[in-house]
Amino acid sequence: SDLQKKEERGELLQPLAFVLLVLCSVLLYFRVSLMDPGFVKPEGAEAGEHEAQSMALLQVPSGIQDIPTRRCGYCLLKQPMRARHCHLCQHCVRRYDHHCPWLENCVGERNHPLFIIYLSVQLLVLLWGGQVAWSGLNFEQSWDWLKHNALLLISFLLIVTLSTVVLLLLVSHLYLISCNTTSWEFLSHHRISYLRHLGMENPFDQGLVLNLWRFFC
Repeated sequence: SDLQKKEERGELLQPLAFVLLVLCSVLLYFRVSLMDPGFVKPEGAEAGEHEAQSMALLQVPSGIQDIPTRRCGYCLLKQPMRARHCHLCQHCVRRYDHHCPWLENCVGERNHPLFIIYLSVQLLVLLWGGQVAWSGLNFEQSWDWLKHNALLLISFLLIVTLSTVVLLLLVSHLYLISCNTTSWEFLSHHRISYLRHLGMENPFDQGLVLNLWRFFC
């Protein structure tokens, strides 16, 4: 049969791989949206909290280590450096990057690497879906063609738009990661107490390789 011939030629592996990629994207979405992004815990709430703070201090440049730790005016917890209070989550988040409305969760110290992986997988899904949609379009200048292919054409244009948005978001995040800065620090540099006196200098930048290593590893 045709199905057996396609199986012998390996043509059934492509839709299976696409479905698995979509499933991986969905699982990553729920993982990133439901996990703790790095909420600051009350003092003594966790045994490993002091160890995490010590490790974080090792990565703080000596020039800004002397800046006193501030207490959050909302949740009244001591804020580690690079942490910020999120008014939507009602928590302070370590190495706060931004609050993502699509995830309904903050992107912070713990889930930021997974967020980058999720964006990468999502971009692959969109590009693959766009290629499939494009392959089904045989353009003809007629009303009948447009009437029968309108849904496919709209789907292709929507995929192109979403792919562009995801690509720009992924590239911008990879650039910030390579500089060891966050979206919040990049956009609010002049309002952050430990950065505003440095001008445009980034005290956390330790070089491309080390920045990427410390972020992903």
